[in-house]
Amino acid sequence: MAQLDTLDMVVLVVLLLATVAYFTKGTYWAVQKDPYASSYANGHAAKEAKTRNILEKMDESDKNCVVFYGSQTGTAEDYASRLAKEGSSRFGLKTMTADLEDYDYTNLDSFPADKVAMFVLATYGEGEPTDNAVDFYEFISGEDVSFSQGAGAEEKPLSHLKFVAFGLGNNTYEHYNSMVRNVNKSLQKLGAVRIGMAGEGDDGAGTMEEDFLAWKEPMWSELAETMDLEEREAVYEPVFEVTERNDLDADSDAVYLGEPNKNHLEGTSKGPYNAHNPYIAPIVESKELFTDKNRNCLHMEIDISGSNLTYTTGDHIAVWPTNPGKEVDRFLKVLGLTSKRHTVIAVKGLDATAKVPFPSPTTYDAAVRYHMEICAPVSRQFVASIAQFAPNESIKAEMTKLGGDKQYFQDKVASMHLNISQLLEMMSGGETWSKIPFSLLIEAIHKIQPRYYSISSSSFVQNKKISITAIVDSVDIPGAPHVVKGVTTNYLLALKQKQYGDPHPDPHGLDYAITGPRNKYDGIHVPVHVRHSNFKLPSDPSKPIIMVGPGTGVAPFRAFVQERAQQAKKGENVGKTLLFFGCRRKEEDFIYEKEWEVYKEAMGDKFELITAFSRDGPKKVYVQHRMKEHAAEIDELLQQGAYIYVCGDAANMAREVNTIVGQIVAEQRGLPEAKGEQIVKAMRSSNQYQEDVWS
Repeated sequence: MAQLDTLDMVVLVVLLLATVAYFTKGTYWAVQKDPYASSYANGHAAKEAKTRNILEKMDESDKNCVVFYGSQTGTAEDYASRLAKEGSSRFGLKTMTADLEDYDYTNLDSFPADKVAMFVLATYGEGEPTDNAVDFYEFISGEDVSFSQGAGAEEKPLSHLKFVAFGLGNNTYEHYNSMVRNVNKSLQKLGAVRIGMAGEGDDGAGTMEEDFLAWKEPMWSELAETMDLEEREAVYEPVFEVTERNDLDADSDAVYLGEPNKNHLEGTSKGPYNAHNPYIAPIVESKELFTDKNRNCLHMEIDISGSNLTYTTGDHIAVWPTNPGKEVDRFLKVLGLTSKRHTVIAVKGLDATAKVPFPSPTTYDAAVRYHMEICAPVSRQFVASIAQFAPNESIKAEMTKLGGDKQYFQDKVASMHLNISQLLEMMSGGETWSKIPFSLLIEAIHKIQPRYYSISSSSFVQNKKISITAIVDSVDIPGAPHVVKGVTTNYLLALKQKQYGDPHPDPHGLDYAITGPRNKYDGIHVPVHVRHSNFKLPSDPSKPIIMVGPGTGVAPFRAFVQERAQQAKKGENVGKTLLFFGCRRKEEDFIYEKEWEVYKEAMGDKFELITAFSRDGPKKVYVQHRMKEHAAEIDELLQQGAYIYVCGDAANMAREVNTIVGQIVAEQRGLPEAKGEQIVKAMRSSNQYQEDVWS
């Protein structure tokens, strides 16, 4: 046998190692993977492979109750989590929550009779499903819905499905709670059996939380009877395990200090940029629009040229906020965590279906500052759940009373717009609430959500820069010990102050960490993504348009007019462009005054701006009054096929404008008022009347 030379030996060793590697699959040297490496890397594009079969998932994880949610801002997801938690702790149900876009629905006809499905559904915009519920809604409400066993709608294929439904809506919109109503109707048409009433929460009336609490008690009673459940004393059972990692330092490259995912942690952020993965965008310009020293209105230009983000005129930009340092400090102090703020913690689900709302390992400070909605008003149910962890018996008794008495809670807490740490601070008189498990806080305080703003620039004019127009929120609550400050708009104000050279921008003493985690935002960047909207100009620029936008409601109309002015400059035939704008005083808050003059020069008689300055005269004058004064012109344009757009306050202005348009149509055409209302409703249905409003 020939002697092996050195090269032969090397080749043999390499082959041997490769063979071992193949058959052991790295068992002996594998490093534990960051659980967020894939699921948080690029949003949904990089979700780890998992089943889309909900029945298979329930069987694998031994669940008998699934709570589906259709959520746009996180509130419906929060309610779904609360239902799942309560079903488990009070009735012993084996619960899980499920994002509607994560599963297929063709096998719902095989849903076992001894299990229950709950649907928590928000209605978005003009009666539309939330982004994550679109596919489900189109499937379940389709004319020719087909399930895995081949049965059609007439055969009641969902006769074994027991379901519960709660909707989140706003009564200032025409299609109030249409999602839960339509899904309820579709499920019942297919034979599904609803348990309890289909609940409806009303954000427009400010009663969402109490509507939810009032709905769920009779629902639980009926569900317990139907499924033969036995209620027990609710005992806190953690969903997450929180472990302090003394072996890790906060400065470690493996520790998340506010980064939303692994790519951001490693400094290799890449698209697609979306609601799960923001783009850290440079702020190229910012300025103050008001001359009133007591109020702020910001104009910002966000550069998206370094991303794959695109927008079209009328879309929204989402800004990912950071909690103010003042409230982060208060939160950590009242919980006795100040000295541990930079302690590294690892958070993991104790159940295969539990979804940790932020990447870990992280620190207490980073979790609270960047991921938890600590500034939101505290809910009565949350107060009741933490009473058992009060520092002493007298505080426990008071917290129990607040959690159980609707009116008492309204008078003492809700009317003051207190957040959780403000309430705990007020209740304890300086004592710390060190007994509250941090896992409970992660479960009960939902994930901080991006805030959406109507883009105030035209993509036709500047497709690589997005304009934001935002009034800085500051609300005095009579009798409250504090002024309610908008989390995101004050964050933007701090960024604007930084850009203007203030080395320590600190609006209202809120102390934002504007440099971001590991100085990655350096005070002149902001995390954003774009949400596409149906609020669009007519495809034919010669069509006339009527716009009603008081205050910052004028933001998308700056974009509309900017676009039409550019089209006019290029020689296009542009239709009449009529804008009703209102503010308090001409000399204080008439935003974009000089710009309107420039657009007028470009468009001539095709652009008309009608203003209402509510506090400049002896009587208050609003855009609604100006519309009545120009009734003949409005109706003439409508008869020419004009589109009408309304942006701003939903509760009062938008509702009144809707009524006034109906009245104008009726009066100008000699019709009964009811006929005018019908015409406006038909305009809405055909998208000739569009709204971009908020409550």
